[in-house]
Amino acid sequence: MTFSIVAYDVDSQSWGIAVASKFLAVGAVVPWGRAGAGAVATQAAANLSYGPDGIELLANGLPAGEVVERLTGADDERDSRQCGVVDAQGRGATFTGPECLDWAGGTAGDGFAVQGNVLAGPQVVEAMAAAWRERSDEPFGRRLLEALTAGDRAGGDRRGRQSAALRVWRAGAAYGGVLDLAVDLRVDDHRRPVEELGRLLALHELYFGKPDPATLLPLEGALADEVASLLDRLGYHTSKGSRLAEALGTWAGTENFEERLVPGKLDPVILEQLRRHSTADH
Repeated sequence: MTFSIVAYDVDSQSWGIAVASKFLAVGAVVPWGRAGAGAVATQAAANLSYGPDGIELLANGLPAGEVVERLTGADDERDSRQCGVVDAQGRGATFTGPECLDWAGGTAGDGFAVQGNVLAGPQVVEAMAAAWRERSDEPFGRRLLEALTAGDRAGGDRRGRQSAALRVWRAGAAYGGVLDLAVDLRVDDHRRPVEELGRLLALHELYFGKPDPATLLPLEGALADEVASLLDRLGYHTSKGSRLAEALGTWAGTENFEERLVPGKLDPVILEQLRRHSTADH
């Protein structure tokens, strides 16, 4: 009833899962992970204990293949289970019990595991694996979404569409830098859940994406004057000097862009949003 990809990104040291299903709130069931340990997807007649138990095994250093063996070997109902695992080193493993509803199967390789059941056919898994391999230049979350989208376009769950989710774990990557959950997006009930997940990911990237140091603009001279004018139009009154930074911080906090603030610099994304908001409000 579900198709998913579990994966690891060596460049960002991230682990993630993207999943979709004709099932209410699939994100509450399938995806489990921990930064530095790995990730586990549990599905079909899902045994939710595979999630926390699998993460503990991964955290203890077991490779993905052995984690799958441990989880399924201790489960009398393993023939109706399906799972995918990627470990701390990015090794992938997948399991499909012989009693999972057709079409059911998976494939795993270096850095990923793809699996699905009650699918339109093997082309769903094949399309997802191909998209994962071909989109290696994409940011990790976007790459996971592209793989999920490829599976959806190839037919996905043969019963239809209902929910989707995307989770990414990376050390210190949560809002404020305290926890390790970099992305946690769910579409619980929607006619086109994978498309809606893409819309949410775009918003996540807008609000919580990190500024590119190469594109930062010095907040001085004509640019500072423009920013002050835009803030004034939006009701965040400024004067030259320290009040500009204070007003910019207040506006950014109000509009949820505080993660993009850099002292003495300006993210072009912030400039674009300031211009857009000032136009929309006047």
